[in-house]
Amino acid sequence: MKVSESKADSVHKAIENIAYMADKGAHIVVLPEMFNCPYETHRFPAYAEVEGGDTYQKMSEIAKKKKIYLIAGSIPELEVASEGDRIYNTTYIFGPNGNPIGKHRKMHLFEIDIINGQYFSEAETLTAGKSVTVVETEFGKIGVAICFDIRFPELARLMAEQGAEMLIYPAAFNMTTGPAHWELLFRSRAIDQQVFTVGCAPARDYESNYISYGNSIVVNPWGEVIGRLSDEEGYLFGEIDLDEVSHIRTQLPLTQSIRRDTYELKMILKEDYA
Repeated sequence: MKVSESKADSVHKAIENIAYMADKGAHIVVLPEMFNCPYETHRFPAYAEVEGGDTYQKMSEIAKKKKIYLIAGSIPELEVASEGDRIYNTTYIFGPNGNPIGKHRKMHLFEIDIINGQYFSEAETLTAGKSVTVVETEFGKIGVAICFDIRFPELARLMAEQGAEMLIYPAAFNMTTGPAHWELLFRSRAIDQQVFTVGCAPARDYESNYISYGNSIVVNPWGEVIGRLSDEEGYLFGEIDLDEVSHIRTQLPLTQSIRRDTYELKMILKEDYA
């Protein structure tokens, strides 16, 4: 979907898209990164909402109405604190009853400074999250992270070690990194963790200051692209059989070859959302 400057219009479009896909049989629906606001750091504060705000409520309501799992893209989340307010790039995840089953705050903030080219720094406005996010569904465990997080295989490994068989990344790669790395990264994480990977991006809008690469994608555990959109608005349906994960892992047992006697990967900190 394209994202407009009107939050109300963008949220309304997202609801219509969710309803359409659910009516066509989708059990899990994914929205793009920053689907309710322009992807510009200086504008995030104006669009930010506290958890439970209007966008959150509308996503909860449509998930319940259509009885689906909803990975609600991401939005700017405002956290009000005595030591100072913070804004996170946050994905809310809802179950078929409309209740939240998890949330992910983007852990790795996007930085790019191309010589004579693009500059962008999320850290100018956003605070980084600290939690690995894996949610339970009736289909299996799903890991959720956001965009730049996909560049860090350590995070993908932590999600896989918590049982995730599919990794979903709402994202908004740009026209510099998208053509070069988008497909490569989704195929790489699928191969090195032996999972399905899913990326959902905004459609390309040449009138926007930040132009998304688009190309929403689904990749299987063998690293094959099994679904992909172009740069335009559209719907991507993917049929995923998580039995493929165990099938691939049995034939190519990578996790059995991890040298846990030599190195380890572990979480040090975890955010408390209570």
